[in-house]
Amino acid sequence: MLVSVTERTREIGLRMSVGARGATILRQFLAESIMLSTVGGVLGVCIGIFVTLLIALVAKWPMAVSIYGVFFSVFFSALVGIFFGYYPARKAAQLRPIEALRFE
Repeated sequence: MLVSVTERTREIGLRMSVGARGATILRQFLAESIMLSTVGGVLGVCIGIFVTLLIALVAKWPMAVSIYGVFFSVFFSALVGIFFGYYPARKAAQLRPIEALRFE
Protein backbone atom coordinates (compact mmCIF):
# COMPACT_ATOMS: atom_id res chain seq x y z
CA MET A 1 0.00 0.00 0.00
CA LEU A 2 2.89 2.34 0.66
CA VAL A 3 4.06 1.85 -2.92
CA SER A 4 0.51 2.42 -4.16
CA VAL A 5 0.33 5.74 -2.32
CA THR A 6 3.71 6.79 -3.71
CA GLU A 7 2.73 5.88 -7.26
CA ARG A 8 -0.60 7.68 -7.01
CA THR A 9 0.64 10.89 -5.40
CA ARG A 10 -0.40 13.06 -8.35
CA GLU A 11 -3.89 11.51 -8.33
CA ILE A 12 -4.18 12.25 -4.61
CA GLY A 13 -3.03 15.83 -5.16
CA LEU A 14 -5.53 16.31 -7.97
CA ARG A 15 -8.41 14.92 -5.87
CA MET A 16 -7.46 17.15 -2.94
CA SER A 17 -7.13 20.24 -5.12
CA VAL A 18 -10.63 19.61 -6.49
CA GLY A 19 -12.04 19.44 -2.98
CA ALA A 20 -11.57 15.97 -1.51
CA ARG A 21 -10.89 16.07 2.20
CA GLY A 22 -8.16 14.16 4.00
CA ALA A 23 -10.73 11.86 5.62
CA THR A 24 -12.05 10.88 2.20
CA ILE A 25 -8.57 10.00 0.97
CA LEU A 26 -7.92 8.07 4.20
CA ARG A 27 -11.12 6.06 3.77
CA GLN A 28 -10.36 5.35 0.12
CA PHE A 29 -6.93 3.88 0.77
CA LEU A 30 -8.01 2.07 3.92
CA ALA A 31 -10.96 0.50 2.08
CA GLU A 32 -8.67 -0.52 -0.77
CA SER A 33 -6.25 -2.13 1.66
CA ILE A 34 -8.98 -4.01 3.51
CA MET A 35 -10.56 -5.18 0.26
CA LEU A 36 -7.26 -6.44 -1.17
CA SER A 37 -6.32 -8.33 1.97
CA THR A 38 -9.81 -9.80 2.44
CA VAL A 39 -9.98 -11.02 -1.16
CA GLY A 40 -6.51 -12.48 -0.71
CA GLY A 41 -7.65 -14.21 2.46
CA VAL A 42 -10.72 -15.67 0.76
CA LEU A 43 -8.62 -16.89 -2.18
CA GLY A 44 -6.12 -18.39 0.25
CA VAL A 45 -8.87 -20.24 2.10
CA CYS A 46 -10.33 -21.53 -1.18
CA ILE A 47 -6.94 -22.76 -2.38
CA GLY A 48 -6.30 -24.33 1.03
CA ILE A 49 -9.61 -26.18 0.97
CA PHE A 50 -9.00 -27.33 -2.62
CA VAL A 51 -5.50 -28.64 -1.82
CA THR A 52 -6.78 -30.32 1.33
CA LEU A 53 -9.55 -31.97 -0.66
CA LEU A 54 -7.08 -33.07 -3.33
CA ILE A 55 -4.72 -34.61 -0.77
CA ALA A 56 -7.62 -36.28 1.00
CA LEU A 57 -8.82 -37.85 -2.25
CA VAL A 58 -5.38 -39.03 -3.32
CA ALA A 59 -4.31 -40.35 0.09
CA LYS A 60 -7.82 -41.50 1.03
CA TRP A 61 -7.73 -39.57 4.29
CA PRO A 62 -10.77 -38.03 5.93
CA MET A 63 -11.07 -34.28 5.45
CA ALA A 64 -12.52 -31.79 7.91
CA VAL A 65 -12.62 -28.04 7.44
CA SER A 66 -13.58 -25.98 10.46
CA ILE A 67 -15.93 -23.10 9.67
CA TYR A 68 -14.40 -21.22 12.60
CA GLY A 69 -10.98 -21.60 11.02
CA VAL A 70 -12.27 -20.23 7.74
CA PHE A 71 -13.90 -17.21 9.41
CA PHE A 72 -10.86 -16.58 11.61
CA SER A 73 -8.55 -16.70 8.58
CA VAL A 74 -10.59 -14.20 6.60
CA PHE A 75 -11.03 -11.96 9.69
CA PHE A 76 -7.29 -12.04 10.39
CA SER A 77 -6.58 -11.19 6.77
CA ALA A 78 -8.87 -8.15 6.98
CA LEU A 79 -7.19 -7.16 10.25
CA VAL A 80 -3.79 -7.27 8.56
CA GLY A 81 -5.21 -5.02 5.84
CA ILE A 82 -6.34 -2.50 8.45
CA PHE A 83 -3.06 -2.64 10.35
CA PHE A 84 -0.72 -2.29 7.37
CA GLY A 85 -3.00 -0.01 5.38
CA TYR A 86 -3.56 2.66 8.01
CA TYR A 87 -0.09 4.27 7.86
CA PRO A 88 0.00 4.70 4.05
CA ALA A 89 -3.61 5.89 4.08
CA ARG A 90 -2.84 8.46 6.76
CA LYS A 91 0.28 9.54 4.88
CA ALA A 92 -1.81 10.05 1.73
CA ALA A 93 -4.45 12.00 3.63
CA GLN A 94 -1.85 14.40 5.03
CA LEU A 95 -0.31 15.31 1.67
CA ARG A 96 -0.51 18.93 0.66
CA PRO A 97 -2.16 19.31 -2.77
CA ILE A 98 0.53 21.59 -4.23
CA GLU A 99 3.39 19.29 -3.23
CA ALA A 100 1.50 16.23 -4.46
CA LEU A 101 0.89 17.78 -7.88
CA ARG A 102 4.59 18.65 -8.23
CA PHE A 103 5.63 15.09 -7.35
CA GLU A 104 7.16 12.99 -10.16
